[in-house]
Amino acid sequence: MRALAISAVIGAVALTGCTTDPTTGQRDYNKAAIGSVIGAAAGYGLSKGNANTSAQNNRAAAIGAILGGAGGYVLDQKEKKLKEQLAGSGVEVDRNADGSIGLVMPGNITFATNSYTISPTFYSTLDKVAQTLNDGSVAVVVSGYTDSSGNDSINIPLSKNRAAAVKQYLINKGVSSSRISSEGYGASNPIASNSTAAGKEQNRRVELNVYATS
Repeated sequence: MRALAISAVIGAVALTGCTTDPTTGQRDYNKAAIGSVIGAAAGYGLSKGNANTSAQNNRAAAIGAILGGAGGYVLDQKEKKLKEQLAGSGVEVDRNADGSIGLVMPGNITFATNSYTISPTFYSTLDKVAQTLNDGSVAVVVSGYTDSSGNDSINIPLSKNRAAAVKQYLINKGVSSSRISSEGYGASNPIASNSTAAGKEQNRRVELNVYATS
């Protein structure tokens, strides 16, 4: 019965965060509301696992909803600002399935071929990213990728070094080193065909995933 009550509350939160586009008819779920749902479920689950009373379970769900909603709101604001700042820069800003913000920085604007030295023309773009991410409310994961040219012995170190270069640049611009990590994955996870020059250019990229944190 308690689980049913909590489910009803969570469902209500989700519905209040939903709007319908009058043109397309598609539903758009507010990310802060989704964060509240996830937080409520997590809070209730933890409390239930500890065999607490009904009042304690409900209180845990409420606290979880507040925390989850706060994280969703933070990311909503970051996403909006990043889209405004990076419009026309060549960097794609979108929301990932897990709720994090995804930034895709293609190779044609970030690094010269076979180099992990950041192109000077990209400094101003990274400066804007750092400005939005350096307030301590988010954690950042930087991932580097290459196209399929060469082999892993070349591509993986190159991708690691490119991701590390972006990470260090953001740290130098104020993003806390404790809130940012980097990794390189070589030619894995292509987002376009490696059979064309244009596709390879898209695959040579650095991605940033931005998560809300306390």
